[in-house]
Amino acid sequence: MIPTYGRILAAACALATTASAVTPIEVKGKDFVNSKTGDRFQILGVDYQPGGTNAVDGKSDPLSDREACLRDAALMQQLGVNTIRIYNLSPKLNHDECVSIFNAAGIYMILDVNSPLYPGYIDRTAPWTTYTKDYYTQVFGIIEAFKDYPNTLAFFAGNEVINEDSVEQVPQYIRAVQRDMKEYISKHLDREIPVGYSAADVRPILEDTLNYFMCEDEDYPNSSSDFFGLNSYSWCGDASYKSAGYDVLTEMMSEATIPVFFSEYGCNEVQPRKFTEVQAIYGEEMTQTFSGGLVYEYTQEENDYGLVKINNNDTVTLLVDFDNLQTQYAKLDMDRISASNASQTSVKPIKCSADLIKNGTFSSNFTLPAKPPGVQDLINNGYSKVDAGKLVDVESEEVSTTIYDHNGKEITGLKLTVLADGESNQPGSSSIGSSSNSGSDSDSGDDDNAAGIVAIPVGLATIAATLFGLVML
Repeated sequence: MIPTYGRILAAACALATTASAVTPIEVKGKDFVNSKTGDRFQILGVDYQPGGTNAVDGKSDPLSDREACLRDAALMQQLGVNTIRIYNLSPKLNHDECVSIFNAAGIYMILDVNSPLYPGYIDRTAPWTTYTKDYYTQVFGIIEAFKDYPNTLAFFAGNEVINEDSVEQVPQYIRAVQRDMKEYISKHLDREIPVGYSAADVRPILEDTLNYFMCEDEDYPNSSSDFFGLNSYSWCGDASYKSAGYDVLTEMMSEATIPVFFSEYGCNEVQPRKFTEVQAIYGEEMTQTFSGGLVYEYTQEENDYGLVKINNNDTVTLLVDFDNLQTQYAKLDMDRISASNASQTSVKPIKCSADLIKNGTFSSNFTLPAKPPGVQDLINNGYSKVDAGKLVDVESEEVSTTIYDHNGKEITGLKLTVLADGESNQPGSSSIGSSSNSGSDSDSGDDDNAAGIVAIPVGLATIAATLFGLVML
């Protein structure tokens, strides 16, 4: 027979590997908030698309490779991020292991529902040709696949669909997609997952874009954006709040009635990137207007925006940019950033009207296209060809991938730390493994990498302390 303390130990060990869950995030006024505590949630994140668009083939995606997700989630824990954005996903793949790993690491996901593979996108030059039932097998497929994961923070209905090549009717079609997504969510999800749009920083029409998407139209309820993302690269090198135009952006977005955040930032015209804009984005001048941001991007691709480089032999090198971003995150006052503000959460929406649109080239037509044939049936009955994902058990686990700092020194002891139930990741909650003196064939830089000691998992430490007290009794 197993002694009492043995049974307690076995139960505690089982608890340590049970799938814990982050607390879902919701929108209140112009803030994201923790649905249980009411604390403000500021996005500290990275855009995550290993391989870029060239890797999109429908056979794999960034959340289908367990080992890669384990490696990257552990590194992101050290970096201090709490959110990732993923552009290209296949609803047909199983994402349970990867999503559960990011959930265990305390990292949320903002997901683009579109795909560059036909028929998964809206053609900005002729949106009526791609706004079809087939298109919605991608859109509703992503919602169905990710609806039950607690760390699914939000969905993007579109990314920079409005640009110099788009026709005037495009905004109407994006609002129609939001309407249809939100109707599907209302019928088939047990919580409201926010839906929004990610816009290019095109200043002549940026304010019009925000106004067009955030206003509420009584003729087309639930077609408005729940949040607004901005892809902006105006802060380069040693810029300042004013020289980068952040003062103009802050003033422009100050009257927003929904959360606004940088869905992409991180100009690479000056390298290595120092990310000094982090102190502005999360500083007192901007935090009442912006809900944080996502750095473009996690992996090094041809466009040269990476924080880490995945080498040909499947090892990984942390670039100087990784260290610089980690240093900037570590300076943030997280207590101030997460403090709730009643004036933010009580903001009332505005009603749609043509006078909201100041630029004559932007659409002021709020009449939306009717749903394509067959789409209402999909909304009513649900998209049954995709199974809803579910969390699986995740243990704190050491990463087997060989990882080097930017000097070519191997980092040892990197570990995914399973956070306690309800916790999300934040800067300083983990520290990276130590660097050895062994060299590598990886790229190197000029600065020394700060080494630390892997943190003891919070949940396991608590269990250990509790067990000690129980056993001594």
